[in-house]
Amino acid sequence: MPTPFCPGYGAEPYKSLVENAPGAEVFPSKDFRVEWGPIFHRGRLDGSARVLVIGQDPAQHETILRRILVGTAGKRVQGFLAHLGITTSYVMVNTFLYSVYGQFGGNKHKKDPAIAAYRNAWIAALLDNQPIEAVVAFGGLADAAWTQWLDSDLAEGRPTLPYQHVLHPTSPDSAGGTAAVKKAAMKAMLASYNMAIAALLPSIAHPDTADVVAPYGDALRPEDLPPIPLVDVPAGFPSWVCDTNSWAVRTGETTLEKRRTIKVTVPASEVA
Repeated sequence: MPTPFCPGYGAEPYKSLVENAPGAEVFPSKDFRVEWGPIFHRGRLDGSARVLVIGQDPAQHETILRRILVGTAGKRVQGFLAHLGITTSYVMVNTFLYSVYGQFGGNKHKKDPAIAAYRNAWIAALLDNQPIEAVVAFGGLADAAWTQWLDSDLAEGRPTLPYQHVLHPTSPDSAGGTAAVKKAAMKAMLASYNMAIAALLPSIAHPDTADVVAPYGDALRPEDLPPIPLVDVPAGFPSWVCDTNSWAVRTGETTLEKRRTIKVTVPASEVA
């Protein structure tokens, strides 16, 4: 059976966007992990994407796979899209091209004109070449990114797209406090996801499937966490990178070592 894979950025306008990606002159290395390189997107660039997803910034799983939203947050986003009947007809970009370094780096740079200009060029290219029917922003930085797009010259004269801003999918994990606090945060986030899905569903005229996914409950279920499709990642990666989300971790005794080091571990089930 043929193995699917993401063909990458050989076609315009994406080829030029990738070739001309900004570096440390726009994303200062004290606030972004530019040493790991830019990570551009995940999903369809072939004219079939119906939903545009805006995320925040890549982490360690994304760094290894060279695609955004493939770790814990990615699987939760995949589940959100499944509730819309969308299994592959999506495209995702991040607020930031590089992983944010430090607790406040994202908010510090969310209004940087050069960062917004490059991101807006990607959004314009996607809206010009993909039949987008709805937009979802996961997290406050992603919402700010969409607002900046709407205020840009590139957005002038375009039709208004159905849009929902929802909490970042890992926000309950970072809620702090006791397990009960995190449980309540997850329940509240999933309730808000149900409301966003209900608002967007009428706009999805071309879903990938007619299968109905039951609304979120109080906690995530296995069906809310589908694997990342192998067609979303570059050629040569094994399927287990799409099924699990604990195979890449930052390690080191010091802050610098953790910045420089990502440990990748193949699941024991994959080794004879």
